[in-house]
Amino acid sequence: MERRAEPAASLLVACALRIERAALRSGGERGAPDGYAVLRTGMGPRAADLAVARALAGPGGDRTAVLATGFCAGLVPGMNPGDLIVAEETRDPRGTVTCDGTALLAEALARAVPGAAVHLGALTGSDHVVRGQERAQLRATGAIAVDMESAATLWTATRDTRDTRDTRDTRHRRGPVAAVRVIVDAPEHELVRIGTVRGGISAFRVLRAVLPAFFDWHRSSLLPRR
Repeated sequence: MERRAEPAASLLVACALRIERAALRSGGERGAPDGYAVLRTGMGPRAADLAVARALAGPGGDRTAVLATGFCAGLVPGMNPGDLIVAEETRDPRGTVTCDGTALLAEALARAVPGAAVHLGALTGSDHVVRGQERAQLRATGAIAVDMESAATLWTATRDTRDTRDTRDTRHRRGPVAAVRVIVDAPEHELVRIGTVRGGISAFRVLRAVLPAFFDWHRSSLLPRR
């Protein structure tokens, strides 16, 4: 007997690492929508591609709201561990995905994490940890932060998987997508420095506080567009 696919989540929050998932869950899930799920994809763009594709394969997956989150590296001087990045778009070698509801999401994060700096801009993808001169090279492209999974997560989430025989990248999903990252290292606070532990604690505390903003963003995405 063929096993029926489980329905996809209504809101899928994707992160790569166990510590990121622990931070999200430790903040509590009050106000979570029905069908909400946290997905730990594993590290790197390929792992994110595969995990998100599986999670959205069930009925209703084309309507699932997908939000990529976790830690990242800031690219702009003056950024600090614990600052928030709201992606206006994500980029990787395959292309660019425009995010939905970014202004509202930034406002919701400012309420959820008072005092935390919120930066809006382009979030670029990498298949490795970025350090030193490479950070400056990515900043020159206009990106303000980099991580390894967000671009892959949203690229996969925006693929139209309704007809697996069609190989064209049509990107006709109805579900909204977004990416929010917390800076764990920045140009003046690189991971190799002694301040890393303190920066990591700051980022963890911020990440555990963001879920109410994600739920606000999801609720707003259900409202009729004018």
